[in-house]
Amino acid sequence: MTKDLFIQVESILSRLLQIDETQHPLAADTALLGAMPEFDSMTVVAILTALEDRFGFSIEDDEIDASVFETVGSLVSFVETKLA
Repeated sequence: MTKDLFIQVESILSRLLQIDETQHPLAADTALLGAMPEFDSMTVVAILTALEDRFGFSIEDDEIDASVFETVGSLVSFVETKLA
């Protein structure tokens, strides 16, 4: 996991989840789905759209399951796979 990619994904998450990164920094092992009340199905759609826009790839429905959104690190790993 590259630091630059992590920072880009972290920035998207912080913006969409309205997290103040200075008060609550995200780490690779920060739990997402099921751990944050604001992380609902609409948030998942918004994150996927933001990732598609930022990185220029498309995400098919069958590529997504709960494991992608388990932690910040699992989401970054998913993005790495899409960029490879």
